[in-house]
Amino acid sequence: MLGVFLLSPALVATALALHAGGFALLLRSLMKSASGGPIGSWPTTWLLIGAAWWLILIHAAEIAVWPLFYARRGCMPDFESALYFSGVKYATVDYGDLLLPEPWRILGPLEALTWILMCGPSTGLFAPSW
Repeated sequence: MLGVFLLSPALVATALALHAGGFALLLRSLMKSASGGPIGSWPTTWLLIGAAWWLILIHAAEIAVWPLFYARRGCMPDFESALYFSGVKYATVDYGDLLLPEPWRILGPLEALTWILMCGPSTGLFAPSW
């Protein structure tokens, strides 16, 4: 159990670092686009679509961190199951059809909490600041 508690901050920190780095690149790109002055509806629409896709890629990279760990530790039968498990944790759906082995179970709620925290800044990007 102690090993789980010692490894879990590294998993969370890796997800946070991926999110922070990708989010910083996105913000820099958006600020560069905004510095050119007002733009029309279609360019704004495409800018938002591009931002949403970039965020999806950031989140997909974050999701991939956990199944790599699970597969390496033998917590899941295969990588596909580990990826599926992390995906449903990320979406906080959690069908309960896959479970981590006894000593690793605490990582499930921690993973879901990490995803909730990461979705906040991504969602906030689309909220008007006026």
